[in-house]
Amino acid sequence: MLEKFFRISENKTTIRTEVLAGLTTFMTMAYILAVNPSILSATGMDKNALFTATALASLAATLVMALYAKLPFALAPGMGLNAFFAFTVVLGMGHSWQFALTAVFIEGIIFILLTAFNIRELIVNSIPMNMKHAVSAGIGLFIAFIGLQNAGIIVNNDAVLLGLGSVKSPAVIVALSGIIITGVLLAKNVKGALLIGIFAATIIGLPLGVTMIPKGHLVSLPPSLSPIFMKLEFHEIFTADMLVVVFTFLFVDMFDTVGTLVGVSDKAGMLSKDGKIPNAKQALFADAIGTTFGAMLGTSTVTTYVESASGVAEGGRTGLTSLSVAGLFLLALFFAPLFLMIPAAATAPVLFLVGLFMMSPILKINLNDFTEAIPAFFTIIMMPLSYSIAEGIVFGMLSYVLLKLLTGKYREVTPVMYVLAVLFVLSFFTK
Repeated sequence: MLEKFFRISENKTTIRTEVLAGLTTFMTMAYILAVNPSILSATGMDKNALFTATALASLAATLVMALYAKLPFALAPGMGLNAFFAFTVVLGMGHSWQFALTAVFIEGIIFILLTAFNIRELIVNSIPMNMKHAVSAGIGLFIAFIGLQNAGIIVNNDAVLLGLGSVKSPAVIVALSGIIITGVLLAKNVKGALLIGIFAATIIGLPLGVTMIPKGHLVSLPPSLSPIFMKLEFHEIFTADMLVVVFTFLFVDMFDTVGTLVGVSDKAGMLSKDGKIPNAKQALFADAIGTTFGAMLGTSTVTTYVESASGVAEGGRTGLTSLSVAGLFLLALFFAPLFLMIPAAATAPVLFLVGLFMMSPILKINLNDFTEAIPAFFTIIMMPLSYSIAEGIVFGMLSYVLLKLLTGKYREVTPVMYVLAVLFVLSFFTK
């Protein structure tokens, strides 16, 4: 049944490969189960309830991706978007977390409508091929940077912004050991190298005090959702603040998701000859439904996760990969202590190496035409430096439109790109 539904053989993969890919993706993104509640609880929301909301929202959205879009991408509340929710909307602007949840809910409804009328798919398909290759490479640098940062290999430096962390740090030793072990396994073409690397690094972390064995019961019922479930408030939906907040959520989520879908699909060789993503509309529905449902449960915007690239790198090509991820989110509800014991330092090697894998489309970029090369380079370099996939796309696409216009190549720019450029410029004035 799985073979026929997901067309396993047709996609040149196997059930074992797909399940292993799903496990790998889950292991690289399971941190969200700990990080999202930690960030959102700064607003006064119940941390235990947030764990359940995070797992359920991720499960629901990823199920839609698996069964409707049939693509190997997983979804969860987005990093960056949760920080905007907590530290800007609530703590910065002074609104209640209920106000912020309502903004996320409205964003989800708008996304469902935009997707139903093919507007989001139109935007995805309007991005030039060179830019799509650049998005993949940019995401590669970005997630490698996240991995190095999570492990403490790269740290904040007030003098020069970034610097090298302490190589003697236990977390750094775990991460660097994981990179070497996984690298050797990859060089020897060992199946499941990324997942084995995570487990090996986790074990190395035990004597170093990086991996903490959970205390108490490993199995328990999920915490209650009641403190945050359906806590929407609509009496401020027509205010200027709500308009700005909803627009920001829309903007960042739109291009984070588009960037991830394009970049990971390009790396997986899933883009058509004219650069289109298979089942793009269905994939976009997954995060729109996930966002709406997640707001009702009590969590921030749900988006497609760039860590899906780790599963794709393990050979995941169908919805069975994402179905496996969804199943693990369900399991995580009852085995939270076990899943959460894997430290960031143990998943950092996978993020670093997947970043390497995602750089390969850069070979397809035309670097001889500067109206193509400069926007591509802007896209690649701005993603890690601005810590945002969306900002990388903004700078890349704006420079693409301007360079084409100013060099007389305006016919190479689609009408949708011109509209997006205007919206990008306007977005700078709403920040």
